[in-house]
Amino acid sequence: MGNSTIEIVEVHLSIILVQRIAIIAVFAYVLSHTRAFRLLFKETTTGREKLALIFIFSLISIAGTYFGIPIEGALANVRDTGAIAAGLLAGPLVGTATGVISGLHRIYLGGFTAVQCGIATIIGGVIAGYVHMRIKPKTSEWITGVIIGVSVIMLSMGLILVFAKPYEAAWSLVSLVAVPMSLANAIGIAVFMIIIHNAKEHQTQIAALQTHKALKIANATLPHFRQGLNPISAEKVAANILTMTSAAAVAITDLERVLTHIGRGSDHHAQGMRVFTKLTKACLAQQQVTVAQTQAEIGCTEPACPLKSAIVVPLYCRDELVGTLKIYYAREEALTALDIEFAQGLGQVFGTQLELAALQHKAELTAKAELKALRAQINPHFLFNSLNTIVSFCRTNPENARNLLIELSEFFRRSLKTARDFVTLKEELEHVDSYLTLEQARFGSRLTIEHAIDPDTLDIFIPAFTLQPLVENAVKHGLLAKVDGGTIKILAQIIGRQVEISITDNGQGIPATIQKQILEYGFGKGAGVGLTNVNERLKAIYGPKHALAIDSVEGQGTTVLLHIPIDMEVVVNG
Repeated sequence: MGNSTIEIVEVHLSIILVQRIAIIAVFAYVLSHTRAFRLLFKETTTGREKLALIFIFSLISIAGTYFGIPIEGALANVRDTGAIAAGLLAGPLVGTATGVISGLHRIYLGGFTAVQCGIATIIGGVIAGYVHMRIKPKTSEWITGVIIGVSVIMLSMGLILVFAKPYEAAWSLVSLVAVPMSLANAIGIAVFMIIIHNAKEHQTQIAALQTHKALKIANATLPHFRQGLNPISAEKVAANILTMTSAAAVAITDLERVLTHIGRGSDHHAQGMRVFTKLTKACLAQQQVTVAQTQAEIGCTEPACPLKSAIVVPLYCRDELVGTLKIYYAREEALTALDIEFAQGLGQVFGTQLELAALQHKAELTAKAELKALRAQINPHFLFNSLNTIVSFCRTNPENARNLLIELSEFFRRSLKTARDFVTLKEELEHVDSYLTLEQARFGSRLTIEHAIDPDTLDIFIPAFTLQPLVENAVKHGLLAKVDGGTIKILAQIIGRQVEISITDNGQGIPATIQKQILEYGFGKGAGVGLTNVNERLKAIYGPKHALAIDSVEGQGTTVLLHIPIDMEVVVNG
């Protein structure tokens, strides 16, 4: 056969093989856009998924054999495309298995080059899998595929020249098919890898959009779950999810009942009903994500239920199962892996939000417990001293004794009977005045009180029982150690969007060595607990920036400063 004839045959073969590659490329494109194929390309795959991959790529490789062109007792084909793509995309197990299956199939078909070509295909699958696992090339995947594809074809041609008989026929065949097969397989692998790469990129973009959507939902639902898991918060959260997704309905349950159901099917999936679908029961029993791709799998007892597929995600709070999130769709087989991951991510976010709500509730309960403890911390010495003072006035000044008894009863009434967490500054100052009236009756001119209160601050709410402990500390630890007593100044003014309140005494001051620890440990020996308690309550309610500030100079006096936000909403009980 002359050189010109060989060239004509090579061109003809190349054209036909490229046409075969085009058929495989179309098949790869269609396959890459199906849900089943995309699910296989995850970070980790199960044994069942690996078997599915082996089947798909073996089918592609065998199809490449059947698309081959008979020539001189052999087949010019694009079989190696499937085996090499399998190894590069899915790893050594899938690549080797695909190579073995398609290689043995080629040997089974027979021909004087069958064994050599079959072995080359097996080696191609093994090498591609090894590259996937070990080499991790810096070049693009399709370039790596082209290099491996051409190398395998050259290996196949070499085996044919060495082992196929007669040699003249082997040489004639290699002369005709080496270039066309190398070109066709190189193009086939490149096209296949590019199509798969684009499919992965598309899936990554969808995942990014899903993540963005999940973050938007998390941000929108955070204020609702601050109130914990209840019908009101559940309804608002479900409404947000329904608005931001393509779901047909969204429901949230606790361990026994439906807290809310928004969207289709709400006529028979009603709020307050006991959990009845077998899908939700399975989720609660197994404590893991459950998926239904058909209406039958959902297990709704209503035959005309419009909900055809669903994802049910368990909701946890501090590792304890508290309910479920259910996202329904109106079509069967509508759920993708991304949908499931999206729902699972929402469940994890909601679990974190519920845990934060629980921690906030615990902090509030702790603050209330500290308030009750502070109210109960009525120094018996103060009570006895006040009663003794009143008794001493009973003979000399009965009217003053009567007034002091009223003040004492008023002080105890405010200290022990109020159930409110917040009071107006005016009410808190009245409580302070009751305390100071009793102390002034006892110490007379040794104790002087000065007020500088901005009238605009009087109706602003502050935590109850905040100022009296601070004033008491100023009296007991600041002034009474001085023989001639001193003065306490109470100042309240608006600065920006805060009320600044200061309590200043000109007493003995706080030693510099303990000023840093005073808010944490008090004054020691069981005294000064009120100062520490008030500081911790302020931080729990308003945040660390609103802790008490102490400015003290030993021998000159002390100022305790606190800032109350004006804009913060408070719940006034009682």
